[in-house]
Amino acid sequence: MSKILFTHSYFMRFDPKQWVTGQPYPPIGTLYAAALMRKYGHEISFLDTMFAYGPEEVILPLQKHHPDFFVLYDDGFNYLTKMCLTNMREAAFEMMKFAKQKGCTVIVSSSDATDHFEQYLQEGADFVILGEAEQTLTEVIKAVEEKPEEFAGQAEFLSIPGLAYQLKGAVIKTVRRNVMKDLDELPFPAWDIIDIEPYRKTWLKHKGFFSLNMATTRGCPFKCNWCAKPIYGNRYNTRSPQNVVSELKLLKEKYGFEHIWFCDDIFGLKPGWVHEFAGLVEKEQLNFTFKIQARADLLLQEDYIRDLARAGCENIWMGAESGSQKILDAMDKGTRVEQIFEAGVYKFLKRYF
Repeated sequence: MSKILFTHSYFMRFDPKQWVTGQPYPPIGTLYAAALMRKYGHEISFLDTMFAYGPEEVILPLQKHHPDFFVLYDDGFNYLTKMCLTNMREAAFEMMKFAKQKGCTVIVSSSDATDHFEQYLQEGADFVILGEAEQTLTEVIKAVEEKPEEFAGQAEFLSIPGLAYQLKGAVIKTVRRNVMKDLDELPFPAWDIIDIEPYRKTWLKHKGFFSLNMATTRGCPFKCNWCAKPIYGNRYNTRSPQNVVSELKLLKEKYGFEHIWFCDDIFGLKPGWVHEFAGLVEKEQLNFTFKIQARADLLLQEDYIRDLARAGCENIWMGAESGSQKILDAMDKGTRVEQIFEAGVYKFLKRYF
């Protein structure tokens, strides 16, 4: 088995607005990948760049762990990482170069790399994973382990879906990988490899409570024409309510969070999911509040808001987008202005509180 050093390319110090806001969330996408690689027997280490000063901080863990693979794996669940800043892209390139100098095989997975894979390959990445990455990462590492010599020149990588690499000077892009459907099969994120205290201290300083993040779904089935979906595409798959509550119990016991950001593109779209989830939260006597993202038309479904409130929801980011029906139609949003108004905060408070 191999040694793998994971990191990501979000440096909160490089994003002045977010640094002042002081509401950091752990890169759970990265932690998911690390957990899966550890499940398959690999030796995992992790550099969290969230509070780092610059890309040179990768040098020490490279020297300490001597990894075979350097995996730059961004958190595809956090909208901040989907809006790549130039300075973070350049920091990613710098970390890749440091890793190559240490003889690592460099693998990259991010929204930015999926959209600009040629540039990442030119800057030194051996492989760029396109789209949902866990299964592809597993297959790439296995293939490199089996053919360690001159692996980049091996045409066998053509059989691995969701991959970009260079073959004899040409950029190769393989067929798109199908997304995973049974998300309960994945291990929980590797929460134990991250130092949670800087996150806790920052939240307490700026907000007075401690919030963590969790993803219950992947993807979005709607086709708003302005929305980029480089990782999960237009499909929508969900974890079971039981699986989500099990992780909540683990995190509550381990970290004592007070608040959760469910970072799904759309929370609880599957019929009956929120009702079952709320029942399990009540049964387990989990005491926390949370925020979600949802559509106006979803909020109008029978008992949806009532069940959210029962589970502890206190904040809904509603994708209204525009108060003009003409603009909504041009976006292919699929909602009406009347639905946005009816699902608004005034109606919410009037009806249920």
